[in-house]
Amino acid sequence: MVEIWLIELLKGIGKVFLNPLIYWSLVLLFFAGYFRIKSERLNFGVKVFGLFSEWKNTWVTALISGTILSLIMLGSGFVFSYNTILLLSAITILLSIGMRFTMLSPSYTLGITIILLLFLPLILENQSYIDPGFFSGVNFSSLVILLGLLLFVEAILIQNVKRNKTYPSLVLGNRGIWIGQHRLKKFALIPFFILVPTGMITPFAPFWPYFSIGGESFSILLVPFVLGFDFFVRGSLPKNAARKLAKSITILSILVVLIGIGSIYAPSLALVAVIIAIFGREWIQYRYKVNDRADVPYFHPEDKGMKILGIIPGTPAERLDILIGESIIKVNGIKINSEQDFYSALQSSGAYFKLEVVDDANEMRFVQGAFYEGDHHELGLIFTTKPYREKSKRKNIS
Repeated sequence: MVEIWLIELLKGIGKVFLNPLIYWSLVLLFFAGYFRIKSERLNFGVKVFGLFSEWKNTWVTALISGTILSLIMLGSGFVFSYNTILLLSAITILLSIGMRFTMLSPSYTLGITIILLLFLPLILENQSYIDPGFFSGVNFSSLVILLGLLLFVEAILIQNVKRNKTYPSLVLGNRGIWIGQHRLKKFALIPFFILVPTGMITPFAPFWPYFSIGGESFSILLVPFVLGFDFFVRGSLPKNAARKLAKSITILSILVVLIGIGSIYAPSLALVAVIIAIFGREWIQYRYKVNDRADVPYFHPEDKGMKILGIIPGTPAERLDILIGESIIKVNGIKINSEQDFYSALQSSGAYFKLEVVDDANEMRFVQGAFYEGDHHELGLIFTTKPYREKSKRKNIS
């Protein structure tokens, strides 16, 4: 029995490379990173984060959650068909063609897939090209429970976003002043094992489902689930916004899982759970956007000092543990009120510098350090000023 399980596991892992989502994910990540870097250069004149940074810092969460999901799916004996997996892959690709990570929430990808699986058999009855039974025999309760669990994974990924790892940009405010904003944007590939109705494994316990196809039983398959999110943050620190969003999505995930469990005994609840998942996720997105726009922009030009909008990885600023949202009041003992003041004061002391920084609690602390060979000459700090493209136009005109 152990050898059979090992063989099936290895075969399941190998079959993951037949799923088009693996290759589409690489294409999606490449273009998402390319367009972001292009925007960063227009805004700040420099690349801030690397090409595949949307994927960084998600692997541990993805692997742990994938392992837990595998144990739940295999231990519960839920069976998925190849047709369901292919439809989910197709829906995920279609929803992400516009490069919007927002549409990669399981509420949309898995939710729309479940709705299609519910109604496709009825639609296919009126045609003769596709077998009406092609999408029949779906275990909707297991799909709904999986949807709720993946929503919980989404909440964890949002909660784990690091303070200095969100993506800064500039936007013209309502008063015609350039303000800063951040993007909570991440992409994760969640690999987990499921049962499909074919293979060498036979039922070994009374609760284990058995679905016979041509004398075969079950096979284990590694499925890659693509998950992503994308929120713009203007009215608060990105980390605070992430905490609130994660809480709301966690509540939604618990509700969906509970209704999904109820659908095992009352199948009609499966559709109710999916509707709640889709509209609940939409409501969270809408309410967050309205509240964020109603707040005063957090990253706006100040009368005293310069608020830090972003920090370029690998620069002196990152080594000194300076955080976005903090304000620099003095550089080498000189008060600063503009980007030009900052750079002039920074260059006044040679290889050493000393900053007076005001933190979130409005308390002052001193930060000092030295430039090393190859260091960014501007410390790697990004402030809320006019975009680099606007400054370049002015220089060219003058």
